[in-house]
Amino acid sequence: MEGSLDLELIEFLQEKARLIRRDIITMIGKAGSGHPGGSLSGVEIVTALYFHLMRVDPQNPDWPDRDRFILSKGHAAPLLYAALARRGYFPPEELLTLRKLGSRLQGHPDCKSLPGVEMSTGSLGQGLAVANGLALAARLDGRDFRIYVLLGDGELQEGMVWEAAMAASHYKLDRITAFVDHNHLQIDGRVEEIMSPEPLPDKFRAFGWEVLAIDGHDFRQIIQAVHHAWETKGRPTVIIAETVKGKGVSFMEDQVGWHGVAPKPEEVERALAELDVRQP
Repeated sequence: MEGSLDLELIEFLQEKARLIRRDIITMIGKAGSGHPGGSLSGVEIVTALYFHLMRVDPQNPDWPDRDRFILSKGHAAPLLYAALARRGYFPPEELLTLRKLGSRLQGHPDCKSLPGVEMSTGSLGQGLAVANGLALAARLDGRDFRIYVLLGDGELQEGMVWEAAMAASHYKLDRITAFVDHNHLQIDGRVEEIMSPEPLPDKFRAFGWEVLAIDGHDFRQIIQAVHHAWETKGRPTVIIAETVKGKGVSFMEDQVGWHGVAPKPEEVERALAELDVRQP
């Protein structure tokens, strides 16, 4: 990726990421509950996928040949909702109904009610197994869509993730690209102190995966890593993305207390003011 088009693309994605971060803060603040920290850490990954890398059609969300995205860390639903709204699946104004009675935007994604949601998630550890099923179905049906999964690093403490990792390698499911949102924090503290999943690269390699490690807030690295995954044949790819929980809002960054706490009105104003002037 070189030249002016590259710069234009990066600037375009940075602006989308800024809008998505604003949406996350605004909707969680309005709802009075939600998970800002882990939503903010995955913004660049999801933005790059929905606004550049994935083959989707918001006007035809059930298009059989669409690429699939699974938010396995379902508590980061505000991130997915903001990306879907900004991509055109539903009006951005609906974001303000997050967690309201009767809203399609539940606290965790519901594939039965909201277009663009591929899997109802929230109980951690299940997304990669469903990705396996989708990849096997695509093979049987002769379709070439790709499946992307966003996993939390704390989520890797779930044994089902590793069963799915073993199966994906065994069946050579090279249409799967998994991202690990490696922000090092979970609800009770630092991941490495609660139940360390390290060394992640060695473990995934031992399970037969192609492994890449990147800065999860660098669009160029994200895009290049996904291009590498496209070129990898015969095995799935995992992209271990180093991220910062609460990224983009100074008082939330790397603070475990913002895992599942909504900002107060004055904190919403402060966060939005920062997002108007800071690069994500």
